[in-house]
Amino acid sequence: MKSIFTRFLKDQSGATAIEYGLIAALISVVAITTLTAVGSKLNDKFTSVSGGLN
Repeated sequence: MKSIFTRFLKDQSGATAIEYGLIAALISVVAITTLTAVGSKLNDKFTSVSGGLN
C-alpha cells in the first residue's frame, strides 16, 4: 500500500495537463481583455465617422 501511495505522489503526468490548462486560461483572459479594449475604440471610431457623414 505504501508503494502505491509513493508512486502516486511521484507521478507528474497530470501536472502537465494542469499547466497547459492554466496557460490556456491566461491566454484567454488576455485575449478577451485586448479584444474588449479594441472593440470599444473601434466603436468610438465608427461613431465618429457616422457623425461626420451626417
